[in-house]
Amino acid sequence: MTRTAFIQRLQRLLALLLLIVALPAAAQGVATATGKTFDHLSTGFALTGAHSGERCEACHLNGQFKGTPRDCASCHTSGMPRARANITRSASHLPTNASCDSCHNTRDFNVARFSHSGVSPGSCQTCHNGSTAAGKPANHLATSASCDSCHGSQAWSPAKGFDHAGVLPGSCASCHGPGGKGSQKPASHIPTTAVPGLGSGACDSCHKSGFRSWLPARVHANASISSQCSSCHNGSFPSATAKPANALHAGVSACENCHGTSSWSGAKVDHKGFTQATNCASCHNGSTATGKSATHIPVGASNCSACHATTGWKPSQWNHSQTVVTAQCASCHTGSFPPADGKPANHLPYTLVSATAGANCDSCHKAGHASWLPARVHANFSLSNQCASCHTGNYPGAVGKPATPVHSGVSNCENCHTPTGWSGAKVDHKTYNQTTNCASCHNGSTATGKTASHIPVGLTNCYACHSVSAWKPSKWNHSQTVVTAQCASCHSGSTPPADGKPANHVPYALITASAAANCDTCHRSGYASWGGARFHTSVSVSNQCSTCHTGAYLGAVGKPATPVHVGVTACESCHKTTGWTGGKVDHSSFGAATNCSTCHNGSSATAKPASHIPVGTTNCYSCHSTTAWKPSKWNHTQTVVTAQCAACHSGSTPPADGKPANHVPYTLVAVSASANCDACHNGSTSTWSNGKFHSNFSTATQCASCHTGSYLAATGKPATAVHQGVTTCESCHKSTSSWQSVQFKHSAANQVGSGTCDTCHNGSTAKGKPSGHVPILVSTARCDACHKSQAAWSTSVTVGHSSLTGQSCKSCHVATYASQGAGVKPANHIPESQLLNGAAMDCGACHTSTSNWGTARMNHNNSMGGGAGWCKSCHASGTAYLGNMERKSLTHEAKGKTPIDCSESGCHRPLGSKGKTFVEWD
Repeated sequence: MTRTAFIQRLQRLLALLLLIVALPAAAQGVATATGKTFDHLSTGFALTGAHSGERCEACHLNGQFKGTPRDCASCHTSGMPRARANITRSASHLPTNASCDSCHNTRDFNVARFSHSGVSPGSCQTCHNGSTAAGKPANHLATSASCDSCHGSQAWSPAKGFDHAGVLPGSCASCHGPGGKGSQKPASHIPTTAVPGLGSGACDSCHKSGFRSWLPARVHANASISSQCSSCHNGSFPSATAKPANALHAGVSACENCHGTSSWSGAKVDHKGFTQATNCASCHNGSTATGKSATHIPVGASNCSACHATTGWKPSQWNHSQTVVTAQCASCHTGSFPPADGKPANHLPYTLVSATAGANCDSCHKAGHASWLPARVHANFSLSNQCASCHTGNYPGAVGKPATPVHSGVSNCENCHTPTGWSGAKVDHKTYNQTTNCASCHNGSTATGKTASHIPVGLTNCYACHSVSAWKPSKWNHSQTVVTAQCASCHSGSTPPADGKPANHVPYALITASAAANCDTCHRSGYASWGGARFHTSVSVSNQCSTCHTGAYLGAVGKPATPVHVGVTACESCHKTTGWTGGKVDHSSFGAATNCSTCHNGSSATAKPASHIPVGTTNCYSCHSTTAWKPSKWNHTQTVVTAQCAACHSGSTPPADGKPANHVPYTLVAVSASANCDACHNGSTSTWSNGKFHSNFSTATQCASCHTGSYLAATGKPATAVHQGVTTCESCHKSTSSWQSVQFKHSAANQVGSGTCDTCHNGSTAKGKPSGHVPILVSTARCDACHKSQAAWSTSVTVGHSSLTGQSCKSCHVATYASQGAGVKPANHIPESQLLNGAAMDCGACHTSTSNWGTARMNHNNSMGGGAGWCKSCHASGTAYLGNMERKSLTHEAKGKTPIDCSESGCHRPLGSKGKTFVEWD
């Protein structure tokens, strides 16, 4: 068959196929055009509403389909060929050039939505005339203004913007009156028609603030009213204040009798009819009307009219007869109630005198109410003291003392004078002092002098010791004359009350160092008492101790009746003069054979204290020296101490310390319950720090008894999730020498397959993934997806590829993770970058198994060859990549030119025509 014949046959075949395909469509088109299922919308005119029920010939006259008009007016305008029985525009239709469907729809002509957007302002009445469209109702406000000056195009109501500019004064009621369309007077409006002064009562008579609001409105500012106030001001009308409910207004009905129309304040009540019988306070109480001021004199229940007139508060008629004033003067005369004056600043201070402290003004001022004078104190009160309270010369009528030496410093007149007169006074010695020569009078003849037994005071004045009121008691205090080393001049027993030394006084005169001493050699603690004398602090004595220390003299202790003092007569051999304690017995000859406890038994000499360590019968000398108890020579060799540590180291025998509060509780551990200190502390007695528990005890249980973190050197478990709730250390830790020898015991809830490894193995609580671990990019993958053993990470490792779905093979199978067991492609792997988009291919494109790389099927990734991937990169002779692909030179069938690749026109598929694409070459 020639090429031309082949093409002609092919053309006839294609024409036949097109005919077969077109016949059903043509048949369907005929059926659709003649049937009831014709889609009228395909003509560009949708049949909706009333149109959908019309017959075709109603519009398509004489079977003519083409040229049928689509506008409304062609069918709905009277006289048009297609109008016939159709609804047509009436003669009263709004005048408009707009198309019907701008307002009407196909469902109902009567439901029209008219747009006023093109209507000229002021032309509303062209349509809204009551026939073409709704016009003004019969009760509409009388106006010639255009509708749109008040109404909007969406609705008649609410009407806004009514301009009252053309409204005539006094005509408000035409709209705002009964039956009008404007707002009406409320029921609570004041009764304007009831008051003659308001005239016609037109709204704008009072409402003059504009047409936006009725308020504010003013009656009295616009009308002259002088009567009938109560027509409005009766409490029935909110805007008209009513009279208050107080006594002043009780029974009053004519406001104008007191008030003006400009303000309620400043009202004038007519008091002409008020009398003494009128209860003024019923109104004058400070709230209804002016009341008494805070400075008004206290008059009790007295009526105002008792003092004040009805024409004015002043002048007052007060004359002290209106209320009881006897013994009440100070109620008003305090200076706080003018014009009632108070007492002047130089008034006698009678309140400082006991007898007159509670007196009132009229206790002395008895000459009447016209004047305060004359006044008399002594004529009205019996006074015997406190004269100087008034008689200072500062108060009128009270004579002060004269400026004479005898009165100098005198403050009590009554000490010398009587209340009946100044004469006949007794001499007051109070003015006398150390400069006064007492002896000029007190010489035994003029006045009493010193007695024969008076202490010798030389020329010292009497005043130095005695007061001016009496000889006794004396003020003698050893400062009036020189007494140093002179004590015995008075204290001889001959000049009482100066006493002499008692019979049992220490015989200081027998001791050489104090033979010539005076009393104040030892008695230096003051003159109030002989006590507190110190001999040894005042006199240096180193012998003759037994002269005084016999037990027979005051303050001188004798030697005790003890064996250690038997036959001893020289105290100074052992004791010092600073104190008996610390006496030093000469122990220099004592040795290990000396029985120390013979004296050191707690009675003869100091013995072991109760807190001494228990040493049995060991002699004191074994530990202590003969010069002092401390420091001790104790070194744990003086007595048997093995397994006896706790006998001393209990904390009760210092300085042997006991175990601290945070010592490990070894008694709670079975193997060490009865151990002594040296069971662990056995290297030395010089330090506790050598204690080793596990070196001395073999224990495999009860670790948590000590290892809580609360005890010395016993490490507690760390606050990590892996230790949460664990109480048995030995479950994991198998060595007592190191915590690191550990094998974690996973609970049943944390076994392989539980997916809980990451809870602890996060790198902080327990060992996490190392830095070289293959990347796990799937958030749901867990350790036990690959690691199947809890004995070691490297045991039973099987990569769980099913847990890594969605993660690319190349994220792990690269040289970086080869050390982790991730296989990488060998050097002779086919160069997938030579495939079409090969660089983006993942291993799984060819390798279909995660257990064996050899399970693979070559995926050419739709490579076309010739640059869209290269076949020759792998299939050319000389290549040595993995796989059993066929390899040949590009010229193995070349006939003329050399191909650029295996796949190209005239060669192998896909660009050529030989073989099967990616399956067979030929």
